[in-house]
Parts: sequence; C-alpha cells; structure tokens
Amino acid sequence: MASAAEQLASNLNFSTFAKAEDLKKRLWFTLGALLVYRLGTHIPLPGLNPAAYAQAFQNQSGGILGLFNMFSGGAVQRMAIFALGIMPYISASIIVQLMTSVVPSLENLKKEGEQGRKIINQYTRYGTVLLGALQAYGIAIGLEHGNGVVIDPGWFFRLSTVVTLLGGTMFLMWLGEQVTSRGIGNGISLIIFAGIAAGLPTALAGTLELGRTGALSTGLILAVLVVAVLVIALIVFVERAQRRLLIQYPKRQVGTRMFQGDTSHLPLKLNTSGVIPAIFASSLLLLPATIAGLGNNTALPTWVTSIVAALGHGQPLYMVLYAGLIAFFAFFYTALVFNPKDTADNLKKHGGFIPGIRPGERTAEYIDYVLTRITVIGAIYLVFVCILPEILVSQTGIPLSLGGTSLLIVVSVTLDTVAQIQGHLIAQQYEGLIKKSKLRGGKRGR
Repeated sequence: MASAAEQLASNLNFSTFAKAEDLKKRLWFTLGALLVYRLGTHIPLPGLNPAAYAQAFQNQSGGILGLFNMFSGGAVQRMAIFALGIMPYISASIIVQLMTSVVPSLENLKKEGEQGRKIINQYTRYGTVLLGALQAYGIAIGLEHGNGVVIDPGWFFRLSTVVTLLGGTMFLMWLGEQVTSRGIGNGISLIIFAGIAAGLPTALAGTLELGRTGALSTGLILAVLVVAVLVIALIVFVERAQRRLLIQYPKRQVGTRMFQGDTSHLPLKLNTSGVIPAIFASSLLLLPATIAGLGNNTALPTWVTSIVAALGHGQPLYMVLYAGLIAFFAFFYTALVFNPKDTADNLKKHGGFIPGIRPGERTAEYIDYVLTRITVIGAIYLVFVCILPEILVSQTGIPLSLGGTSLLIVVSVTLDTVAQIQGHLIAQQYEGLIKKSKLRGGKRGR
C-alpha cells in the first residue's frame, strides 16, 4: 500500500493539478479567507488617538505586546479589530487539554470518539469567549491609563472595546474552522502563519536598507541569510523525522485458510510538542518586562529594575532561563498529548504487539522509554533553533524579526499545507485510475 502511494506521488505533475477542480476551489477559498483576515488587521479600534497610541506601543514593544503583535500580523501595533488575534482560542485549547488529563469526566469524553470531541470543542469555544472577554477588558483598561490614548474614556469605551475585540477573535475562530473544513491546511495555523509572513517583506527591506546605508556589512547580511537557510533545512528535517516502532499482528484463521499476520509501524515524532514550548517560554520571560513597563520605571525598586534588565533579550540570564523553560515545556507538553499507557492498551485490544516486548504494562514502559529518549533530542533541537536568533541579534545587531518561534511556525505550517495538497492530488489521481479500470472492465464485459 505504501509503495503504491509513493508511486502515485512520483507521478504527480502540473496536469494532475490542473484537473483537480476540488483542490483549486479549496485553495481559492483559503486565499480568500486569509485576505479577509489581512484586511481586518488594518481596521482600527474606534475611540483611539492614533499618534498617542503609536507612542505608547513603542514603549511596550519589547514585552508581550511585541510577541502578540508578531502573531497578529501587526494588528496590535495598529490596535485593529483583530488585535487579540487567535491567541485566546489557542490558550483555551491548551487549558482544556490540560484539564482532560486531570478531570476524569473530560478524560472520558476524550475516549468517546467523535461525539466526545465535539463536546470538548464546545468547551474550548466557551473558554475562548471567557479568556477573550477578560483580555479585551484588560486592554481597554490599559488603553485608558495611557496618556491621551483614549479620546473619551469611560464604560462606553470599555464595553465597545470588549465587544469589538471579542467579536474579532470569535470571527477568526470561525474563519479558521471554515478553512479547515472547506479549504486546505489547518485554518488556525494558517491565520498565525499569514500574520507572521506579512511582516517578512518589511523586515527584509529594513535589513537591506541597513546594508545600503553601511550600518551593516554585506558579508554579515549574506552570512545571516546562509545561517537562516541552514536552520530552515534543519527544521524541515527534524519536523519530518520519526522513530517508527514495529507493530506485529498475529496470524488469523478464516475458515480453513490461515492468513499471515500483518505488520505496521507506530510513528513517534522527534518533536512531539511542536512550537508550544517556545511560545510558553517566551510569554513567561516577557511578563516581567511588560509589568514593569506598565508603571513608572522611576517608582520601581532597584532590585526590580535589575531583574528586568537581566531578563532583557540577549542577556545571559535570559538565555539560560529561555533554554531551560523550552526544555521543560518540551517534556511537559509531550507527556500531556501522548499517553503511552493508552497506546499500549489500544495495541493490546487490537491484538498488536511490539516484537520482544510483552503486551500491556511492559509495552507502555518501552514506548515511554523510547519517547523520553527522542524528546531529549527534540528539546535540544528546539533550544538550538530558538536561542540561535537571540545570539545573532545580540552579537551582530541585525534586527531579526523572524525569531525561532515564528520560524518554527512558518516552516511547520508550510510543510503541513504542502502535505495536504499532495494528499488531495494523490486522491484525485487514485480516483482517476479507479474510473479508468471500471470503464475497461465494463468494455470487456460487453
């Protein structure tokens, strides 16, 4: 079966794509949805003084606001209706995932199949509304405390801000679900990808302008570009890497005939946790700088300002804590999303076993042992990819807007989308082969 799929994939060409009408419709729908999203990031929130807000954002861009602005495609910098972006939905999804491992009723829902997943998705939407409303209200209060940022402060501004920002988040959540079902790729991931990719041309133009004016040498810029290409190649290699465990199924007897036992593989990704550890680590380390920036720095104690300065980008303490938090969350999130015991129980239920390993508890221990070893490699890879841009920025002074977290998201989403496109093309060609074989069979019958 695998060899047939590989042969179909090797035969894919432009003519196959030209005949895939359903795929073209899905691509156009996806592009249209992303265009709507990009238009929304330029519609400003009503009731703000643009000049005063631009100054206030400039003072806070080094904190969490800068991270959220990157994920929202510049919507935070413009305080657009999509300023909250899709982050409340992602946060709610992570919280619900955590709760499914702690709350027995949610854990049972997870095991009920499609119906249970629908109920969990509904809980995720409720959580998105709650988190989005709280964050929108916090943004409204923060804007009112800015010097002249809000033209007419008061409850009407707070209510309108909450409704507008929460409505923007819910619309993006709906748009992402529509892209997933009617388009190509994961809609939520593509929305984040579009936000990050939108800032790349400006960042590249700014870097080239620094080279033209002589602020950066041409050799340094070329060296950084070469390093970026090598890091992208590393991300592609690791994100597609798997440790496959051989699964053997026993022989079956149907009537008087004995059928040979089937074999398959249990794929374990080298980086099971994805980009979540980098996002968590960045958010936690940027919290002190954000909280300090909300008040008057002159009123803060000396020890607080010292901690904030030590946790600045490029500082040794920041690097050490960043690496440690990424490694911790890599193991934590992997343990959260992959349960070796459930996998071993499912294998035992269907008669599968790992050669040389007793089914049940021993199989769970073996899977956990292998998963822990490959997670060590995955954590080292995440630390390297995320720390390298920080070192380049601190040592060379190049304003790299595409950090390790955003680079991981861009490459991972691209790989996933390309794989789905190839899957649609293979299905299209496979259906064509079936139709041809049926026509030939019909002619022979006549």
